[in-house]
Amino acid sequence: MYEGAVQDLIDELGRLPGVGPKSAQRIAFHLLAADTADVRRLADALIEVKARVRFCEVCGNVAEAERCRVCLDPRRSDEVICVVEEPKDVVAIERTREFRGRYHVLGGAINPIDNVGPDDLRIKELLTRLADGRVQEVILATDPNVEGEATATYLARLIGPMGVTVSRLASGLPVGGDLEYADEVTLGRAFEGRRVVGR
Repeated sequence: MYEGAVQDLIDELGRLPGVGPKSAQRIAFHLLAADTADVRRLADALIEVKARVRFCEVCGNVAEAERCRVCLDPRRSDEVICVVEEPKDVVAIERTREFRGRYHVLGGAINPIDNVGPDDLRIKELLTRLADGRVQEVILATDPNVEGEATATYLARLIGPMGVTVSRLASGLPVGGDLEYADEVTLGRAFEGRRVVGR
């Protein structure tokens, strides 16, 4: 549609997750109108993150050293590992301030449609971490979608025979939601995960 560099920029922005053609065009024209210093800061930040950030050798979380800050924290429990799909999931759980164990980032979920199988994820590394017997519980915190459920089921079958407790994050109705707007799967999960109150 556009000439040379502008179209190249739109095409590259359109390759980002969640950025469609219209959003890519809007971002491109925003960058064209922005100060050169602002654009340079963005470009420098992109180059810097690729140069400095890597994945933790232990858990697979993002880190600027060989190990991430969670793996380096001596106050964390080595007896519980929370398995997540992506580093962004670690951030979401950390915001709750409820979990004081360690993490393991798989790097995705089993998805046959996209040709992602168990060998494409960091499952072997997880099993290696469980081999020494220190870990007592593995919490499966994969996304509550088809791929996340398939991954959780696969991991539960692998880990169960190792004598480690395997649990799954509860799912159900959101706080502040109305029953009439909940889908069948969410309502079903809410019934499965119900608990006794007021004894």
